Amino acid sequence: MMIRALATTAGVFALLFAGTATASAGPIVGVAELTHNPLYKQGRLPAISCKATKGTTKASTTRYLNKVVGCLNSAWRKTIEDFTPVVVGVRTKVEGGLCLTGLQVSGSFAASCRGSIQVQLGSDWIKAKSDQAVLVEVTRAYAGAVQAQAGISEAWWALPAGDEEDGGEEQMRRFYLQADCLGGVSMKILGRSAKNWKPLLTAETPKEYGRFNWYGKPANRLHWFEQGYRSQGPGACNTWKAPSSKVA
Repeated sequence: MMIRALATTAGVFALLFAGTATASAGPIVGVAELTHNPLYKQGRLPAISCKATKGTTKASTTRYLNKVVGCLNSAWRKTIEDFTPVVVGVRTKVEGGLCLTGLQVSGSFAASCRGSIQVQLGSDWIKAKSDQAVLVEVTRAYAGAVQAQAGISEAWWALPAGDEEDGGEEQMRRFYLQADCLGGVSMKILGRSAKNWKPLLTAETPKEYGRFNWYGKPANRLHWFEQGYRSQGPGACNTWKAPSSKVA
């Protein structure tokens, strides 16, 4: 049984358990929404000045999260036709689990869900003096909203079923690694930098996610994040045409 993302043209993006849906391994062929999406034609996105400061109270952290997403809306709004600003829903405890899947997370998390960003805000994020790892998690959740609005999420979910040995896991990794790449774009847009991004990519990932291999090898995850960061544009994030070795 695997975790897979379900998306519709309305931007719904929820994690569901799927035991039978599969997809062929290898680069995708014949699905333009994935391999030739108009999103990739967007050039380098302009950097923005985002004066978002995270305090160490629930109120200040909530304001910070809304400010960051507002800045990202300003940066991405021209990249997708009929773009809808992404909103943030912040809760102390998200009932029903991660995007209504029942997957309970004990600490803080941010996830793309139904066209918005769902945040469970706990003391770990509130008390954090540095926002760097939190921001990596939030920009990755924002990437999921971008994928949904661009039609990528729905196209991935609609990949034909089959009996491939990997059960569609390679194409799942292509989807999640693309989110890392788009997250890298957002971090560059926001003017953030780090000597080493590798530990930050997993620093705020809930421990409950540990049993799911959504991203593959850490080296490939870092590769795609840095692809987006260096390019500062979504054109570098076409994981669907990449060789299998780059998404292993």
